[in-house]
Amino acid sequence: MTINLLSDTVTKPTPGMLKAMWAAEVGDDVFREDPTVNALEAKCAALFGHEAALFCPSGTMTNQIALKVHTRPLDEVICDEMSHIYQYEVGGYAFHSGISVNLLHGENGIITPEMVEAAVKPRYDWLPKSTLVVIENTCNKGGGSVYNLERIRAIRAACRKQGLALHLDGARLFNALVETGDTPAAIGAEVDSISICLSKGLGAPVGSVLVGNQAFISEARRVRKVMGGGMRQAGYLAAAGIYALDNHVERLREDHEHARQLAATLAALPYATNIRPVQTNIVIFDLMPAAGTPGTSSFLEYLAKNGVKASAFGPQTIRFVTHLDVTKEMIERAEDVLRAFNP
Repeated sequence: MTINLLSDTVTKPTPGMLKAMWAAEVGDDVFREDPTVNALEAKCAALFGHEAALFCPSGTMTNQIALKVHTRPLDEVICDEMSHIYQYEVGGYAFHSGISVNLLHGENGIITPEMVEAAVKPRYDWLPKSTLVVIENTCNKGGGSVYNLERIRAIRAACRKQGLALHLDGARLFNALVETGDTPAAIGAEVDSISICLSKGLGAPVGSVLVGNQAFISEARRVRKVMGGGMRQAGYLAAAGIYALDNHVERLREDHEHARQLAATLAALPYATNIRPVQTNIVIFDLMPAAGTPGTSSFLEYLAKNGVKASAFGPQTIRFVTHLDVTKEMIERAEDVLRAFNP
């Protein structure tokens, strides 16, 4: 038995999801004739109280499209240093949009409205123009840390005061919502655009949705095309997304409980330290920097030999991610493996 805690992107479609995919009615989405894609886009737009949405192959694409539409070359985007758009999208903000990035140093990836206002640059010829703020909810590198509605509203107020647009990278947004109890519509009312990933905890095999007003999505559609993201009979994938939204949101609580269980076990082990606060389905911790303590490579090798997959997040840092393909029994087995490790 392999217990795959590498990421929540490793999930496989459930039997119910596969049935929905096979039954999907499809067409050519580039001509806007795929009824299932149209249904998914309409569902996501309505869910967050926006006018329109756009189905894309990945969250990186939805984020990059948002950056491109919200900005012009020589602008800058303000975000936390842990943000996915900075850490894991190959510098796409510069490649696609010709903009720079203004990094903030929040707490586990969570920034404040005061930080946003202080980051806005004065209008000098030799400085980029501050145009856009991006927040990531939940923040992957921050250990699945959460923005609640109150914090988002405060950041939105700061953005309005400074004339900035606000994009929400909602890669694991539904993980945040089941924890805070905030509604999608309440979150949607506070941001200009949202990227929703369907292929992480929600369990769809592929796809993200970009949400915004009609003019924004109209331009986003053109940018998607030039990035190579126009798909044909994409309704088979969109059907998985619809099924995920209808069936897999509330069960995210189970993943969070499993993550907390792992964190509690790690807290009692002598080789684990600096366990980040576990709010959702991500557990990040450091291996104790002491003589005889292995680095991530040897620790991951030990885990793999015992049927557990995880990822390195630094020279001494490990990440576990729980998801719908990991059962309670698997978590208990992983705990046994962790307790048996002898540095």
